[in-house]
Amino acid sequence: MSADEVCTTQKAAELLGISVTSVQQLVETGVIEAWKTQGGHRRIPLAAIKAYKTPSSSTQKIVTPAPSDKKASILVIEDNQMQRAIYDKQISSWNLPAKLSFCENGYQGLMKIASDKPDILLADIVMDGIDGYEVISTILGHPELADMHIAILSSLTPEDLDARGGVPDGVVFFSKPVNYDELRGYLRACCAQKIRHHHQI
Repeated sequence: MSADEVCTTQKAAELLGISVTSVQQLVETGVIEAWKTQGGHRRIPLAAIKAYKTPSSSTQKIVTPAPSDKKASILVIEDNQMQRAIYDKQISSWNLPAKLSFCENGYQGLMKIASDKPDILLADIVMDGIDGYEVISTILGHPELADMHIAILSSLTPEDLDARGGVPDGVVFFSKPVNYDELRGYLRACCAQKIRHHHQI
């Protein structure tokens, strides 16, 4: 690969319009391909920058091939594009028997929940407009959605959460930065339970 086909972390940040720290996080989590020189400097292919700037036209993907009656559905509501990309990269690598979808805000999330009734919801709390708490409160107020697994993924402190009413009963809380080993275990357990339930119906 020639020198004009790669760029530095600084240049990548300029091309993407994000901070150098954000680029480093995307590289470390594998969302953007890169390598390090002998001197320890990151080098990023321009093709990887282009691929990140041009996301797939589909916001829904099958995490692992499986018959339709053996898949759980996971909906992630997250307003930060970089965080959505990281979740996509991580969750897709776990080979879960699940269908993964994303929404950019609470309003989209409520529409998606109403139409698709996902089995598992992962929701950020702090979002413009309808926030994660409103989405979760709406779900908890509808008996037909009572069997949905719900988890909050948030950088709020316990004190901040308590000020907003605390974590609702039956809802799991994951603090950001997320411990992905814990999240993977949670999602695997939820998928297994949902698949068992689908077989019993």
